[in-house]
Amino acid sequence: MKEGSNLNVNWKIYSTVSPLCMIIITIAAAVTKLWVLTAIPIGFLFGFFLQKGDLCGSSAFSETIMMRDPRKIIGLWMLIVVAMLGIGGLDLLGWVKLNPKPFLYLNYIIGGIIFGTGMVLAGGCISGCLYKGAAGNLNSIVALLAVPVGVMLVEFGPLNGMHLWMKEHIISLAGGEKVSLFALTGLPFWVLSLIFAGITAVTVAALKQRKPNANQSIRKADRAGLKRAMTGPWKPWVAGVAIGLLMVPAYLSSAASGRNYPLGVTHGVMQAELLLVDNNLTHVYSSKPASATGATNPAIPPSKKEGSGKKVVWWLVAGVLSLMLGSWVSARMSGRARLLPKPPDEILVALLGGLMIGTGAAFAGGCVVGNIMSGWALMSVGTILFGVVVVLANWTTTYFYMMGGQRIRRG
Repeated sequence: MKEGSNLNVNWKIYSTVSPLCMIIITIAAAVTKLWVLTAIPIGFLFGFFLQKGDLCGSSAFSETIMMRDPRKIIGLWMLIVVAMLGIGGLDLLGWVKLNPKPFLYLNYIIGGIIFGTGMVLAGGCISGCLYKGAAGNLNSIVALLAVPVGVMLVEFGPLNGMHLWMKEHIISLAGGEKVSLFALTGLPFWVLSLIFAGITAVTVAALKQRKPNANQSIRKADRAGLKRAMTGPWKPWVAGVAIGLLMVPAYLSSAASGRNYPLGVTHGVMQAELLLVDNNLTHVYSSKPASATGATNPAIPPSKKEGSGKKVVWWLVAGVLSLMLGSWVSARMSGRARLLPKPPDEILVALLGGLMIGTGAAFAGGCVVGNIMSGWALMSVGTILFGVVVVLANWTTTYFYMMGGQRIRRG
């Protein structure tokens, strides 16, 4: 009784204080024109939605062959389609300049294999480890410690030469245009987004007609009120739609903060680590060029001061940190924020997995969030290749490592 009473108080407090804080931060951003501050409410909501729908790329892919449960993949697809529609609207209004990723096929293939394998060992993709770790999953916490190490090995360490060599192998269209679905077809982005949305809507309608609706009365009687929505889990497609809608203000906020791209987390994790271990940094927090921190450090030679340090994009850092806060608040409201001990062997495997997903994401220039959620929403053909490779690597690792090379029979 006491636990239920505390939970009742918690959800009321968090559902009141959290929106109020986000509104205050957004007003502060509008007044000061420091739009990077809007990364805080966006990251908070991103983490909140991820935790509510348990929308982790690793489990989404693995569960399709382990449990024959495609609901999370459907949630990811709904996210992408809704984001496509939103970005199409931004493009029509001229509010953003579409920035699909280049087709670095070696990066996507090699990075995808490493990432797709590592995510199974880590028990989550990078965003999955962020929201699960914030809720107390020890394996995810350990994996997160290794992620920035893997990224730095590629960005600044011994794997950088290989990374740069792979980036030389790029496929471009005439005139150097990036390979995207709208560039290949010649159709406007918004037209293609409507086509994808239409196909999705027709498919969903057809599947609903094929499935019996015997539990309709039960579902009607169980419609969620505010308390249930705040304290209970969400269906993956609901979380997917919510994140897809969030992609629109995220793109605007990110572009105004000097980063012309929607959601991403990989380099935010690494750059948060850089803030702790390096002092020769170039800070990006606005669409206008900013001076390096080196300019305030007399120990750094003048030739290395302006823009020569390792780049820290504050939109990404703020987004990652607030993502963890949002997922912790969501788990706290649900009564699921607690440290979950794991066996030592699982912790070691998760550490290796975290190193692999950091390395793979750095090679590929992004993870599930940057390359699949945002990359597919921008119709980047290279990221579609990455997604396919990741899924195949995930399924292979899941089959041999999680399933012991045998199919799990249902019932």
